Amino acid sequence: MKRSFLICSLIVCVGLVLGGAAYAAEPKTAPKEAPKLEGFLNINTATIEEFQMLPGIGEATAKNIVEYRKVNGPFQSVDDLLKVKGIGEKRLKDIKPYCRLEGKSTLKVLK
Repeated sequence: MKRSFLICSLIVCVGLVLGGAAYAAEPKTAPKEAPKLEGFLNINTATIEEFQMLPGIGEATAKNIVEYRKVNGPFQSVDDLLKVKGIGEKRLKDIKPYCRLEGKSTLKVLK
């Protein structure tokens, strides 16, 4: 009985080791790269679709930005985006280089 227990234990251990090796050998997917952007976005006139070009801004956050602007009027500072649900310090840091308060939006995704 001890012998069969030892054999079963050994089989389980070998299976775990081989299973772990197979898992470790699986290729990992690379993190999604942010699109390369050129130009800037006027946050006081941009549409939901335009906001979605910014890194990390999806449809829900874009809608929140436009809704906030409708209710509160034009942004006085790019930092005012922190008042929008879904925008935190890290997100603002990522999008700030592309945001302006005036002028025509020229933001485009480079291929």
